[in-house]
Amino acid sequence: MAQNENGSRGYLISIVMVAVLGGLLFGYDTAVISGAEKGLQAFFKNAADFDYTDGWHGFTSASALIGCIIGSAISGFLATNLGRKKSLIIAGILFFISALGSMDPEFMLFEYGTPTYSLLIMFNIYRVIGGIGVGLASAICPMYIGEVAPSNIRGMLVSWNQFAIIFGQLVVYFVNFFILGDHIQPLVEEMGKGIAAITPQAQWTVTTGWRYMFGSEAVPAGLFALLICFVPETPRYLVSVGQDQKALGILSKINGSSKAQQILQDIKDTMVVKTEKLMTYGFVCIFVGIMLSVFQQAVGINAVLYYAPRIFGDMGMDDPMMLTVFMGIINISFTLVAVFTVEKWGRKPLLISGSLGMALGAIGVAITFGNDSLALVTAASLLIYSASFMFSWGPITWVLIAEIFPNTIRGGAVAIAVAFQWIFNFIVSSTFVPMFNMHLTDGDDFGHWFTYGLYGLICLLAALFVWKMVPETKGKTLEDMTKMWKNRK
Repeated sequence: MAQNENGSRGYLISIVMVAVLGGLLFGYDTAVISGAEKGLQAFFKNAADFDYTDGWHGFTSASALIGCIIGSAISGFLATNLGRKKSLIIAGILFFISALGSMDPEFMLFEYGTPTYSLLIMFNIYRVIGGIGVGLASAICPMYIGEVAPSNIRGMLVSWNQFAIIFGQLVVYFVNFFILGDHIQPLVEEMGKGIAAITPQAQWTVTTGWRYMFGSEAVPAGLFALLICFVPETPRYLVSVGQDQKALGILSKINGSSKAQQILQDIKDTMVVKTEKLMTYGFVCIFVGIMLSVFQQAVGINAVLYYAPRIFGDMGMDDPMMLTVFMGIINISFTLVAVFTVEKWGRKPLLISGSLGMALGAIGVAITFGNDSLALVTAASLLIYSASFMFSWGPITWVLIAEIFPNTIRGGAVAIAVAFQWIFNFIVSSTFVPMFNMHLTDGDDFGHWFTYGLYGLICLLAALFVWKMVPETKGKTLEDMTKMWKNRK
Protein backbone atom coordinates (compact mmCIF):
# COMPACT_ATOMS: atom_id res chain seq x y z
CA MET A 1 0.00 0.00 0.00
CA ALA A 2 1.38 3.42 -0.95
CA GLN A 3 2.37 5.61 1.95
CA ASN A 4 1.22 9.20 2.34
CA GLU A 5 4.15 11.37 1.21
CA ASN A 6 3.34 14.04 3.80
CA GLY A 7 2.39 11.83 6.71
CA SER A 8 -0.80 12.05 8.72
CA ARG A 9 -1.00 14.93 11.19
CA GLY A 10 -4.29 13.49 12.47
CA TYR A 11 -2.59 10.17 13.32
CA LEU A 12 0.21 11.97 15.17
CA ILE A 13 -2.20 14.14 17.16
CA SER A 14 -4.40 11.17 18.10
CA ILE A 15 -1.54 9.17 19.62
CA VAL A 16 -0.09 12.25 21.34
CA MET A 17 -3.51 13.06 22.86
CA VAL A 18 -3.70 9.56 24.34
CA ALA A 19 -0.19 9.91 25.74
CA VAL A 20 -0.97 13.28 27.34
CA LEU A 21 -3.81 11.65 29.26
CA GLY A 22 -0.94 10.34 31.39
CA GLY A 23 -0.02 13.96 32.06
CA LEU A 24 -3.62 14.73 33.01
CA LEU A 25 -3.55 11.87 35.52
CA PHE A 26 -0.21 13.15 36.82
CA GLY A 27 -1.83 16.52 37.56
CA TYR A 28 -5.05 14.98 38.86
CA ASP A 29 -3.32 12.63 41.28
CA THR A 30 -0.91 15.19 42.71
CA ALA A 31 -3.53 17.96 43.12
CA VAL A 32 -6.46 15.91 44.46
CA ILE A 33 -4.93 16.21 47.93
CA SER A 34 -5.54 19.99 47.91
CA GLY A 35 -9.28 19.57 48.42
CA ALA A 36 -9.16 16.38 50.46
CA GLU A 37 -6.39 17.11 52.97
CA LYS A 38 -8.45 18.97 55.59
CA GLY A 39 -11.24 16.38 55.69
CA LEU A 40 -8.62 13.65 55.79
CA GLN A 41 -6.80 15.42 58.64
CA ALA A 42 -9.99 15.74 60.68
CA PHE A 43 -10.85 12.07 60.04
CA PHE A 44 -7.52 10.74 61.36
CA LYS A 45 -7.40 13.32 64.17
CA ASN A 46 -10.20 11.27 65.75
CA ALA A 47 -8.14 8.06 65.89
CA ALA A 48 -8.11 6.49 69.34
CA ASP A 49 -4.89 4.47 69.06
CA PHE A 50 -2.40 7.18 68.00
CA ASP A 51 -1.93 10.94 67.77
CA TYR A 52 -2.27 12.25 64.22
CA THR A 53 0.21 15.13 64.45
CA ASP A 54 1.05 17.85 61.92
CA GLY A 55 4.10 15.76 61.07
CA TRP A 56 1.91 12.79 60.22
CA HIS A 57 -0.35 15.02 58.16
CA GLY A 58 2.59 16.46 56.24
CA PHE A 59 3.80 12.94 55.50
CA THR A 60 0.34 11.72 54.49
CA SER A 61 -0.24 14.73 52.22
CA ALA A 62 3.09 14.06 50.49
CA SER A 63 3.23 10.24 50.67
CA ALA A 64 2.30 9.85 47.00
CA LEU A 65 5.60 11.55 46.23
CA ILE A 66 7.49 8.59 47.72
CA GLY A 67 5.83 6.49 45.03
CA CYS A 68 6.73 9.13 42.45
CA ILE A 69 10.40 8.77 43.38
CA ILE A 70 10.16 4.98 43.05
CA GLY A 71 8.22 5.15 39.78
CA SER A 72 10.58 7.62 38.14
CA ALA A 73 13.63 5.67 39.36
CA ILE A 74 12.41 2.44 37.73
CA SER A 75 11.01 4.17 34.64
CA GLY A 76 14.28 3.88 32.75
CA PHE A 77 14.51 0.13 33.41
CA LEU A 78 10.89 -0.45 32.38
CA ALA A 79 11.02 1.86 29.35
CA THR A 80 14.21 0.17 28.12
CA ASN A 81 13.18 -3.43 28.79
CA LEU A 82 9.39 -3.41 28.31
CA GLY A 83 9.06 -0.43 26.01
CA ARG A 84 7.38 2.94 26.43
CA LYS A 85 3.85 1.68 25.67
CA LYS A 86 3.75 -1.26 28.11
CA SER A 87 5.24 0.93 30.84
CA LEU A 88 2.41 3.43 30.38
CA ILE A 89 -0.19 0.64 30.57
CA ILE A 90 1.30 -0.36 33.93
CA ALA A 91 1.08 3.28 35.05
CA GLY A 92 -2.62 3.41 34.12
CA ILE A 93 -3.38 0.26 36.13
CA LEU A 94 -1.55 1.67 39.17
CA PHE A 95 -3.55 4.93 38.91
CA PHE A 96 -6.80 2.93 38.90
CA ILE A 97 -5.87 0.76 41.89
CA SER A 98 -4.75 3.81 43.87
CA ALA A 99 -7.95 5.76 43.19
CA LEU A 100 -10.23 2.99 44.45
CA GLY A 101 -7.95 2.06 47.35
CA SER A 102 -7.57 5.65 48.57
CA MET A 103 -11.35 6.05 48.47
CA ASP A 104 -11.94 2.89 50.52
CA PRO A 105 -8.70 1.97 52.33
CA GLU A 106 -10.72 -0.23 54.73
CA PHE A 107 -11.66 -2.62 51.89
CA MET A 108 -11.85 -6.19 53.28
CA LEU A 109 -9.36 -5.44 56.07
CA PHE A 110 -10.68 -2.81 58.49
CA GLU A 111 -13.93 -1.54 59.94
CA TYR A 112 -15.34 1.15 57.67
CA GLY A 113 -15.18 4.69 59.03
CA THR A 114 -13.01 3.90 62.08
CA PRO A 115 -9.67 5.77 61.93
CA THR A 116 -6.72 3.73 63.21
CA TYR A 117 -2.96 3.70 62.81
CA SER A 118 -3.17 0.58 60.62
CA LEU A 119 -5.75 2.26 58.38
CA LEU A 120 -3.47 5.28 57.97
CA ILE A 121 -0.64 2.99 56.86
CA MET A 122 -2.95 1.28 54.34
CA PHE A 123 -4.16 4.63 53.00
CA ASN A 124 -0.57 5.75 52.48
CA ILE A 125 0.26 2.48 50.72
CA TYR A 126 -2.51 3.16 48.21
CA ARG A 127 -1.23 6.71 47.73
CA VAL A 128 2.30 5.40 47.15
CA ILE A 129 0.93 2.96 44.53
CA GLY A 130 -0.64 5.90 42.72
CA GLY A 131 2.60 7.81 43.09
CA ILE A 132 4.50 5.02 41.32
CA GLY A 133 2.07 5.47 38.43
CA VAL A 134 2.69 9.23 38.47
CA GLY A 135 6.46 8.68 38.52
CA LEU A 136 6.26 6.36 35.52
CA ALA A 137 3.96 8.71 33.59
CA SER A 138 6.01 11.80 34.43
CA ALA A 139 9.14 10.27 32.91
CA ILE A 140 7.71 8.20 30.06
CA CYS A 141 4.88 10.38 28.68
CA PRO A 142 7.19 13.23 27.56
CA MET A 143 9.74 10.63 26.43
CA TYR A 144 7.04 8.92 24.34
CA ILE A 145 5.85 12.19 22.79
CA GLY A 146 9.41 13.36 22.16
CA GLU A 147 10.23 10.11 20.35
CA VAL A 148 7.22 10.14 18.00
CA ALA A 149 7.08 13.90 17.27
CA PRO A 150 8.81 15.55 14.27
CA SER A 151 11.62 17.87 15.40
CA ASN A 152 9.95 21.08 14.12
CA ILE A 153 6.93 20.67 16.42
CA ARG A 154 8.38 18.44 19.16
CA GLY A 155 8.66 21.23 21.73
CA MET A 156 5.05 22.24 21.19
CA LEU A 157 3.76 18.66 21.46
CA VAL A 158 5.77 17.89 24.60
CA SER A 159 4.45 21.15 26.03
CA TRP A 160 0.95 19.76 25.62
CA ASN A 161 1.93 17.19 28.23
CA GLN A 162 2.45 20.01 30.74
CA PHE A 163 -0.81 21.56 29.59
CA ALA A 164 -2.46 18.23 30.39
CA ILE A 165 -0.82 18.20 33.84
CA ILE A 166 -2.19 21.66 34.63
CA PHE A 167 -5.54 20.79 33.04
CA GLY A 168 -5.67 17.71 35.26
CA GLN A 169 -5.08 19.93 38.28
CA LEU A 170 -7.81 22.33 37.11
CA VAL A 171 -10.22 19.45 36.53
CA VAL A 172 -9.67 18.10 40.03
CA TYR A 173 -10.05 21.60 41.53
CA PHE A 174 -13.48 21.74 39.87
CA VAL A 175 -14.30 18.15 40.87
CA ASN A 176 -13.33 18.84 44.50
CA PHE A 177 -15.34 22.09 44.41
CA PHE A 178 -18.48 20.32 43.16
CA ILE A 179 -18.04 17.33 45.48
CA LEU A 180 -17.79 19.74 48.39
CA GLY A 181 -20.98 21.49 47.24
CA ASP A 182 -22.80 23.12 50.17
CA HIS A 183 -20.54 21.36 52.65
CA ILE A 184 -17.51 23.10 54.16
CA GLN A 185 -14.02 22.13 55.26
CA PRO A 186 -13.62 21.49 59.01
CA LEU A 187 -11.96 24.13 61.17
CA VAL A 188 -8.57 23.25 62.63
CA GLU A 189 -9.80 23.92 66.17
CA GLU A 190 -12.62 21.38 65.70
CA MET A 191 -10.32 18.53 64.72
CA GLY A 192 -9.69 15.73 67.19
CA LYS A 193 -12.72 16.52 69.36
CA GLY A 194 -14.97 13.86 67.85
CA ILE A 195 -17.26 14.02 64.85
CA ALA A 196 -20.09 15.49 66.94
CA ALA A 197 -17.92 18.52 67.77
CA ILE A 198 -17.43 19.34 64.08
CA THR A 199 -19.76 21.84 62.39
CA PRO A 200 -22.69 19.87 60.87
CA GLN A 201 -21.90 21.22 57.38
CA ALA A 202 -18.35 19.87 57.71
CA GLN A 203 -19.20 16.41 59.06
CA TRP A 204 -19.92 14.97 55.61
CA THR A 205 -16.56 16.29 54.37
CA VAL A 206 -14.80 14.43 57.18
CA THR A 207 -16.64 11.10 56.81
CA THR A 208 -17.28 10.92 53.06
CA GLY A 209 -16.17 13.92 50.99
CA TRP A 210 -12.46 13.16 50.88
CA ARG A 211 -13.27 9.60 49.76
CA TYR A 212 -15.21 10.81 46.72
CA MET A 213 -12.39 13.18 45.82
CA PHE A 214 -9.82 10.38 45.69
CA GLY A 215 -12.23 7.91 44.05
CA SER A 216 -13.08 10.31 41.22
CA GLU A 217 -9.67 9.60 39.69
CA ALA A 218 -10.75 6.07 38.77
CA VAL A 219 -12.67 7.40 35.73
CA PRO A 220 -9.74 9.05 33.85
CA ALA A 221 -7.37 6.30 35.08
CA GLY A 222 -9.50 3.54 33.58
CA LEU A 223 -9.85 5.47 30.32
CA PHE A 224 -6.08 5.99 30.06
CA ALA A 225 -5.25 2.33 30.76
CA LEU A 226 -7.69 1.30 28.00
CA LEU A 227 -6.73 3.83 25.32
CA ILE A 228 -2.97 3.43 25.71
CA CYS A 229 -3.40 -0.17 24.50
CA PHE A 230 -4.25 1.20 21.04
CA VAL A 231 -1.25 3.50 20.46
CA PRO A 232 1.94 2.25 18.75
CA GLU A 233 5.32 1.78 20.36
CA THR A 234 7.82 4.56 19.62
CA PRO A 235 10.00 4.15 16.49
CA ARG A 236 13.20 4.78 18.47
CA TYR A 237 12.43 1.99 20.92
CA LEU A 238 11.51 -0.37 18.05
CA VAL A 239 14.86 0.32 16.35
CA SER A 240 16.66 -0.35 19.64
CA VAL A 241 15.14 -3.87 19.75
CA GLY A 242 15.73 -4.60 16.06
CA GLN A 243 12.20 -4.04 14.74
CA ASP A 244 13.19 -1.64 11.94
CA GLN A 245 10.24 -2.38 9.67
CA LYS A 246 7.68 -1.64 12.38
CA ALA A 247 9.55 1.56 13.16
CA LEU A 248 9.54 2.54 9.46
CA GLY A 249 5.80 1.95 9.23
CA ILE A 250 5.07 4.27 12.15
CA LEU A 251 7.53 6.91 10.93
CA SER A 252 5.88 6.79 7.50
CA LYS A 253 2.43 7.37 8.97
CA ILE A 254 3.71 10.38 10.90
CA ASN A 255 6.27 11.95 8.53
CA GLY A 256 5.60 10.50 5.06
CA SER A 257 7.42 7.61 3.40
CA SER A 258 10.46 9.41 1.94
CA LYS A 259 11.27 11.42 5.07
CA ALA A 260 10.69 8.31 7.19
CA GLN A 261 13.61 6.56 5.50
CA GLN A 262 15.94 9.43 6.34
CA ILE A 263 14.75 9.58 9.99
CA LEU A 264 15.10 5.81 10.33
CA GLN A 265 18.70 5.99 9.10
CA ASP A 266 19.49 8.85 11.53
CA ILE A 267 18.06 6.79 14.40
CA LYS A 268 20.06 3.71 13.38
CA ASP A 269 23.24 5.78 13.14
CA THR A 270 22.90 6.76 16.81
CA MET A 271 21.77 3.30 17.91
CA VAL A 272 24.90 1.46 16.77
CA VAL A 273 26.00 1.08 20.37
CA LYS A 274 22.98 0.27 22.52
CA THR A 275 24.87 -0.32 25.76
CA GLU A 276 26.63 3.00 26.20
CA LYS A 277 27.31 3.95 29.80
CA LEU A 278 25.42 6.80 31.41
CA MET A 279 28.49 9.06 31.56
CA THR A 280 29.53 8.39 27.94
CA TYR A 281 28.67 11.98 27.01
CA GLY A 282 30.16 13.54 30.12
CA PHE A 283 29.04 14.53 33.59
CA VAL A 284 27.65 17.89 32.46
CA CYS A 285 25.03 16.22 30.25
CA ILE A 286 23.52 14.38 33.24
CA PHE A 287 24.08 17.31 35.62
CA VAL A 288 22.09 19.72 33.44
CA GLY A 289 19.14 17.30 33.34
CA ILE A 290 19.26 16.77 37.09
CA MET A 291 19.47 20.49 37.90
CA LEU A 292 16.59 21.33 35.57
CA SER A 293 14.50 18.92 37.66
CA VAL A 294 15.86 20.19 40.98
CA PHE A 295 15.15 23.83 40.18
CA GLN A 296 11.67 23.04 38.84
CA GLN A 297 10.75 21.84 42.32
CA ALA A 298 13.04 23.96 44.53
CA VAL A 299 11.31 27.15 43.35
CA GLY A 300 8.45 25.96 45.57
CA ILE A 301 5.53 25.80 43.14
CA ASN A 302 4.05 22.55 44.40
CA ALA A 303 3.82 23.91 47.93
CA VAL A 304 1.33 26.36 46.41
CA LEU A 305 -0.50 23.83 44.24
CA TYR A 306 -0.92 21.23 46.99
CA TYR A 307 -1.93 23.66 49.74
CA ALA A 308 -3.71 26.39 47.73
CA PRO A 309 -7.04 26.33 49.62
CA ARG A 310 -5.22 26.42 52.98
CA ILE A 311 -3.00 29.34 51.84
CA PHE A 312 -5.95 31.39 50.55
CA GLY A 313 -7.79 30.62 53.78
CA ASP A 314 -4.84 31.88 55.84
CA MET A 315 -5.00 35.10 53.80
CA GLY A 316 -8.52 35.62 55.13
CA MET A 317 -10.23 35.01 51.77
CA ASP A 318 -13.93 34.14 52.05
CA ASP A 319 -14.03 31.28 49.51
CA PRO A 320 -10.59 29.63 49.24
CA MET A 321 -11.84 26.75 47.04
CA MET A 322 -13.24 29.18 44.47
CA LEU A 323 -9.96 31.13 44.47
CA THR A 324 -8.12 27.84 43.97
CA VAL A 325 -10.26 27.15 40.89
CA PHE A 326 -9.52 30.69 39.62
CA MET A 327 -5.81 30.06 40.11
CA GLY A 328 -6.17 26.85 38.09
CA ILE A 329 -7.73 28.81 35.21
CA ILE A 330 -4.87 31.34 35.32
CA ASN A 331 -2.36 28.47 35.35
CA ILE A 332 -3.81 26.73 32.32
CA SER A 333 -4.02 30.02 30.39
CA PHE A 334 -0.32 30.74 30.92
CA THR A 335 0.64 27.16 30.08
CA LEU A 336 -0.86 27.83 26.64
CA VAL A 337 1.61 30.72 26.29
CA ALA A 338 4.44 28.17 26.42
CA VAL A 339 2.68 25.76 24.06
CA PHE A 340 2.38 28.38 21.33
CA THR A 341 5.71 30.20 21.84
CA VAL A 342 8.23 27.47 22.66
CA GLU A 343 9.09 26.88 18.98
CA LYS A 344 9.26 30.63 18.24
CA TRP A 345 11.11 32.02 21.25
CA GLY A 346 13.11 28.96 22.26
CA ARG A 347 13.50 27.16 25.58
CA LYS A 348 16.05 29.39 27.35
CA PRO A 349 14.26 32.76 26.99
CA LEU A 350 11.07 31.29 28.44
CA LEU A 351 12.91 29.73 31.39
CA ILE A 352 14.84 32.89 32.24
CA SER A 353 11.85 35.24 31.96
CA GLY A 354 9.72 32.82 34.00
CA SER A 355 12.38 32.64 36.71
CA LEU A 356 12.44 36.43 37.05
CA GLY A 357 8.62 36.62 37.13
CA MET A 358 8.49 33.95 39.83
CA ALA A 359 11.11 35.77 41.89
CA LEU A 360 9.03 38.96 41.69
CA GLY A 361 5.87 37.14 42.77
CA ALA A 362 7.52 35.18 45.59
CA ILE A 363 9.18 38.26 47.04
CA GLY A 364 5.84 40.11 46.79
CA VAL A 365 4.18 37.38 48.85
CA ALA A 366 7.04 37.43 51.38
CA ILE A 367 6.70 41.19 51.92
CA THR A 368 2.90 41.43 52.13
CA PHE A 369 1.66 38.12 53.61
CA GLY A 370 -0.17 38.63 56.91
CA ASN A 371 -0.99 42.30 56.29
CA ASP A 372 -4.79 42.36 55.95
CA SER A 373 -4.77 45.72 54.16
CA LEU A 374 -2.48 44.21 51.47
CA ALA A 375 -4.32 40.88 51.09
CA LEU A 376 -5.18 41.59 47.44
CA VAL A 377 -1.51 42.40 46.72
CA THR A 378 -0.53 39.11 48.34
CA ALA A 379 -3.06 37.19 46.24
CA ALA A 380 -1.92 38.98 43.06
CA SER A 381 1.73 38.22 43.87
CA LEU A 382 0.86 34.55 44.38
CA LEU A 383 -0.90 34.47 41.01
CA ILE A 384 2.09 36.17 39.29
CA TYR A 385 4.39 33.59 40.90
CA SER A 386 2.21 30.69 39.75
CA ALA A 387 1.53 32.08 36.24
CA SER A 388 5.25 32.71 35.65
CA PHE A 389 5.99 29.08 36.47
CA MET A 390 3.29 27.87 34.10
CA PHE A 391 4.78 29.41 30.95
CA SER A 392 8.35 28.49 31.86
CA TRP A 393 9.60 25.90 34.33
CA GLY A 394 6.36 23.90 34.24
CA PRO A 395 6.33 22.86 30.57
CA ILE A 396 9.85 23.72 29.39
CA THR A 397 11.61 21.46 31.92
CA TRP A 398 9.72 18.49 30.50
CA VAL A 399 10.50 19.56 26.94
CA LEU A 400 14.23 19.76 27.70
CA ILE A 401 14.33 16.50 29.65
CA ALA A 402 12.69 14.77 26.68
CA GLU A 403 15.16 16.39 24.26
CA ILE A 404 18.62 16.91 25.68
CA PHE A 405 19.80 13.32 26.24
CA PRO A 406 21.33 11.18 23.45
CA ASN A 407 19.26 8.22 22.23
CA THR A 408 21.49 5.53 23.72
CA ILE A 409 21.26 6.83 27.31
CA ARG A 410 17.85 8.53 27.21
CA GLY A 411 15.92 5.94 29.24
CA GLY A 412 18.38 5.89 32.14
CA ALA A 413 19.18 9.61 32.04
CA VAL A 414 15.52 10.65 32.04
CA ALA A 415 14.86 8.28 34.95
CA ILE A 416 17.63 9.86 37.04
CA ALA A 417 16.55 13.43 36.21
CA VAL A 418 12.90 12.77 37.01
CA ALA A 419 13.77 10.86 40.21
CA PHE A 420 15.59 13.98 41.44
CA GLN A 421 12.53 15.99 40.54
CA TRP A 422 10.31 13.89 42.77
CA ILE A 423 12.85 13.80 45.59
CA PHE A 424 12.86 17.60 45.68
CA ASN A 425 9.09 17.71 45.22
CA PHE A 426 8.79 15.60 48.38
CA ILE A 427 11.28 17.79 50.26
CA VAL A 428 9.48 21.02 49.31
CA SER A 429 5.96 19.67 49.87
CA SER A 430 6.67 18.03 53.22
CA THR A 431 8.62 21.00 54.62
CA PHE A 432 6.29 23.79 53.47
CA VAL A 433 3.77 23.68 56.35
CA PRO A 434 6.30 23.49 59.23
CA MET A 435 8.56 26.09 57.54
CA PHE A 436 5.61 28.40 56.80
CA ASN A 437 4.45 28.15 60.44
CA MET A 438 7.86 28.93 61.98
CA HIS A 439 7.93 31.72 64.59
CA LEU A 440 10.89 33.44 66.24
CA THR A 441 8.53 34.99 68.78
CA ASP A 442 4.87 34.33 69.54
CA GLY A 443 2.64 35.56 66.74
CA ASP A 444 5.32 36.84 64.36
CA ASP A 445 5.28 36.11 60.61
CA PHE A 446 8.89 34.94 60.29
CA GLY A 447 7.92 31.68 58.55
CA HIS A 448 5.80 33.49 55.97
CA TRP A 449 8.43 35.87 54.67
CA PHE A 450 11.30 33.40 55.12
CA THR A 451 9.57 30.68 53.05
CA TYR A 452 8.69 32.86 50.08
CA GLY A 453 11.90 34.87 50.36
CA LEU A 454 13.82 31.59 50.05
CA TYR A 455 11.76 30.54 47.02
CA GLY A 456 12.41 33.95 45.43
CA LEU A 457 16.18 33.58 45.89
CA ILE A 458 16.11 30.09 44.36
CA CYS A 459 14.22 31.52 41.35
CA LEU A 460 17.07 33.97 40.74
CA LEU A 461 19.64 31.16 40.98
CA ALA A 462 17.56 29.16 38.48
CA ALA A 463 17.73 32.02 35.96
CA LEU A 464 21.53 32.15 36.35
CA PHE A 465 21.83 28.38 35.87
CA VAL A 466 19.81 28.44 32.63
CA TRP A 467 21.79 31.38 31.24
CA LYS A 468 25.15 29.73 31.91
CA MET A 469 24.63 25.99 31.45
CA VAL A 470 21.47 24.93 29.57
CA PRO A 471 21.81 24.37 25.80
CA GLU A 472 19.14 25.72 23.43
CA THR A 473 17.44 22.78 21.68
CA LYS A 474 14.92 24.63 19.48
CA GLY A 475 14.82 23.11 15.98
CA LYS A 476 17.33 20.35 16.72
CA THR A 477 16.59 16.66 16.14
CA LEU A 478 17.05 14.13 18.93
CA GLU A 479 19.99 12.77 16.95
CA ASP A 480 21.58 16.25 16.86
CA MET A 481 21.83 16.10 20.66
CA THR A 482 24.19 13.13 20.41
CA LYS A 483 26.57 15.19 18.25
CA MET A 484 26.27 18.26 20.50
CA TRP A 485 27.20 16.43 23.70
CA LYS A 486 30.10 14.64 21.99
CA ASN A 487 31.47 18.03 20.94
CA ARG A 488 31.03 19.51 24.46
CA LYS A 489 32.90 16.71 26.23
